[in-house]
Amino acid sequence: MTKNFKDIDSIIFDLDGTLWDSRKEVADSWSEIIKQYDYKRQDVSFQEINDLMGKTIDEIEDILFPDIPKEKRTEILAEACKHENEYLAKYGARLFDNLEDTLENLSKKYRLFIVSNCQTGYIEAFLNYYNLDKYFEDYEHPKKPETVKSDNIKLIAKRNNLKNPVYVGDTQGDANATKEAGLEFIYASYGFGNVEEYKYKIEKIEDLLDLV
Repeated sequence: MTKNFKDIDSIIFDLDGTLWDSRKEVADSWSEIIKQYDYKRQDVSFQEINDLMGKTIDEIEDILFPDIPKEKRTEILAEACKHENEYLAKYGARLFDNLEDTLENLSKKYRLFIVSNCQTGYIEAFLNYYNLDKYFEDYEHPKKPETVKSDNIKLIAKRNNLKNPVYVGDTQGDANATKEAGLEFIYASYGFGNVEEYKYKIEKIEDLLDLV
């Protein structure tokens, strides 16, 4: 794979499907909470979590609990997300192969960041469990329901004075957000989603070392 970029100073990563796979752990932890409620849904499956990856909390609420009041479904999902963070902080999840070696090598040349559509505490659980915070300078997630991923990509770039960042993600939503933010997109094809059009693709995380 030949190098295609010039003057890159930084790489912004998506998290789920790009750096790790937490689908099983999220399904298990959410199911533990959901079954405590007197509601027809008693669990959430691995496949459902797969299909929800990359969506905002509000979107997830609408999909999982469409027929109960907004206040109640927000309560359920907030408790599930809190338990999820605790679960991941205790057990971790599956890192993609050769992740840390790749991050270590990339960090010698580029500044590294994370932007993910997740709840508060989720990125921290990932970083702390595997002691990966030393590779990332900053990260961001939606703090308000109306915040979209492109906003946070631009926020990270502005806050850290990035001149020419690229974004690495695995879904069409990632690709769309990157375009809206005005960055080049790298498609992580080993992840959870499908991207219709892309200029750059990696089939495993270490392919970044040959691309950038």
